[in-house]
Formats: sequence, structure tokens, C-alpha cells
Amino acid sequence: MASYEVNEAGVARCRELIDARQYVLDSEWSERQPDAAAQNAFLDRHPMEEYAAWHLGLTVGATDGTKGRYAFGYGDFRRVHRSALIACVFRAAQWRHKAVELAAHDLLQRLDRRSGVTFPGG
Repeated sequence: MASYEVNEAGVARCRELIDARQYVLDSEWSERQPDAAAQNAFLDRHPMEEYAAWHLGLTVGATDGTKGRYAFGYGDFRRVHRSALIACVFRAAQWRHKAVELAAHDLLQRLDRRSGVTFPGG
């Protein structure tokens, strides 16, 4: 199983987007997650650094400047998706990548505070 480090540039970009209210609160991430064609189209128009900033994880040992280097995507190349952050928390926890899990959890909490998400009884 691959190992991951936190992508600090991705975390910082996600924070900026949340603070700028560039997010989607209700989406089905499995339907909105960019597929390979969307990723390649984005890379045709943007540098790899911008692609990298849409991911919370760095694959340890993967070559810089390749799509395989970046993991735990949190948005659709325009906005953060709350469902994507939930997926990142879940996947990182499931695979025992604690640093990425905690980074995604913190971003989810930031998004919920910023957006005013409330829960019954909370």
C-alpha cells in the first residue's frame, strides 16, 4: 500500500477556497469527482502546480510532476466539495494515513463553520 504525506500547498489552497466561499455543500462526490479525461483537460490548460493544489496528499516515492504523485482530491478544479472532504477523511482513516485524515478533517470543520452548516441538536 502506498504511503502519503500531507500536501501543504493543497491544504493552503483548500483553505483559501473555503474562505472565499468557493464550495459546494451538497453533491454526490462519486458523480462530481473529475475523471481522467477531466484531469487531463485541466492539465492541458494549467501547470502541474495548480493540479497539485487540488489534492491533500502526496504519494511518497512517486515522481514529482506526475498525476500519480497527488492523491486525495477535494474539488472539481473550480470549487471545494464537502462530499470530497468527507471522502478524504474516510479514505485516509480507512487506509491509516493519519496526517492526511486530520488535515481533511480540519478542512471539513473549517468549511462547516464558514458555511454555517448546522446539525439537529448541535
